[in-house]
Amino acid sequence: HGALRVVAGSLNKIANDLRLLASGPRNGFGEIEQPENQPGSSIMPGKINPVVAEAVNQVHKQVVGNDAAVSAGAAEGQVDLNLYKPVIAHNFLESTEILANSSEVFAEKFVAKLEANEEHCEAAVERSMALATALNPAIGYDKASKVAKKALAEGKSVKQVAVDEGYLTEAEAEEVLDPEKMTHTGILGDD
Repeated sequence: HGALRVVAGSLNKIANDLRLLASGPRNGFGEIEQPENQPGSSIMPGKINPVVAEAVNQVHKQVVGNDAAVSAGAAEGQVDLNLYKPVIAHNFLESTEILANSSEVFAEKFVAKLEANEEHCEAAVERSMALATALNPAIGYDKASKVAKKALAEGKSVKQVAVDEGYLTEAEAEEVLDPEKMTHTGILGDD
């Protein structure tokens, strides 16, 4: 049953991560669009509740409770006799069934229907202060640090400040601060 508890914990974490990434519509991460599996929120009109992910969270809690019952039952055995075997079996079977069912529903009705909010993600990358790291080889740490601080203070992009300050031309900034290239392994600048 401990293995089932670990599986439930992993699914719980995945569900929590996806709920966080889908949070919004305006004040959350908003990186992914979740499926609308039921009418919206009873509290906030227009909001989509992550009901399938929340069900996975609830299954996790039940499996943890079942694990406590299995552990307690297993600890009560005396010599070769354990009168708690029905409790152990019942909780084990329940955990197996609800984990299997919730995994299938989670995969089909939530995970398979997730979509990236590409526009929001691209805007977040453009605003990211992490881009300043890519300036180090091109203009040096001190100038990159100044660019990052100014971009943050003025609410501008790193690219805009690097060009405005004259550290890079527009073409150089496009080349150096290309997020797509930063996602590849190898030496910075390699294709």
